[in-house]
Amino acid sequence: MSHHAVPPSPAGAAFFDVDNTLMRGASIYHFARGLASRDLFTTRDLMRFAWGQTVFRVTGSEQPEHINAAREAALAFVAGHGVADLVSLCEEIYDETMADRIWEGARRLVQRHLDAGQPVWLVTATPVELAQIIRRRLGLTGALGTEAENIDGVYTGRLNGDLLHGPAKAVAVRSLAGKEGWDLSQCSAYSDSSNDLPLLSLVGRPHAVNPDSALRRYARSRGWPVYDFRRHRGTLKAAIPAAVGVAAGAVALRALRQRRAA
Repeated sequence: MSHHAVPPSPAGAAFFDVDNTLMRGASIYHFARGLASRDLFTTRDLMRFAWGQTVFRVTGSEQPEHINAAREAALAFVAGHGVADLVSLCEEIYDETMADRIWEGARRLVQRHLDAGQPVWLVTATPVELAQIIRRRLGLTGALGTEAENIDGVYTGRLNGDLLHGPAKAVAVRSLAGKEGWDLSQCSAYSDSSNDLPLLSLVGRPHAVNPDSALRRYARSRGWPVYDFRRHRGTLKAAIPAAVGVAAGAVALRALRQRRAA
């Protein structure tokens, strides 16, 4: 672990990725497991996730075509589902299965910025509804996430904008900083993934947290602070890529709709 992080600047804000940065594993996967415990989701579906996760990690593939396929599948299943139902389930499942998965070390990093009077925002590919619940539970300032369009509280099956992943995160943060008047050179960002290099490179104070091997190399070559909160690295391969997480959410929502229809 590096200890040469610069103290937070009151002129900036801090941006945190969620999955494997702030929380152990993928938030939407934990949501899916919560649905499984309510018989809204099957063990077989979870086994498919595990297989999908293995394939993605072995191939190292978070390619646009895979992400787009997962996104389209998710949107097809979410169509017609009520936002309020999803948020209610998310809150319940967060308290039961996600709250104790927040890395204590990452929580301390967040608190450091809050104590310095800095805004702290989540920036994640996970659905914005789930990101907002994590934000509220942790007492943060705001959350940017993937937005599924809804009309009168019911999902349409379309996205508002793109999946918030990779370069899209940098675009969203630049826009937010412009509206809020933050100096990006005084802002901090934290992520585990080399996919977030566009965001990390955008701010003056990038940090690698539980980094993948590519991000670890890149961060070391540039002298960025590196934090690793994983106690047993060999067993923590649960860094489910964004596309798999989105697919997980898709199957979860389909199961929920089928259950409600029955």
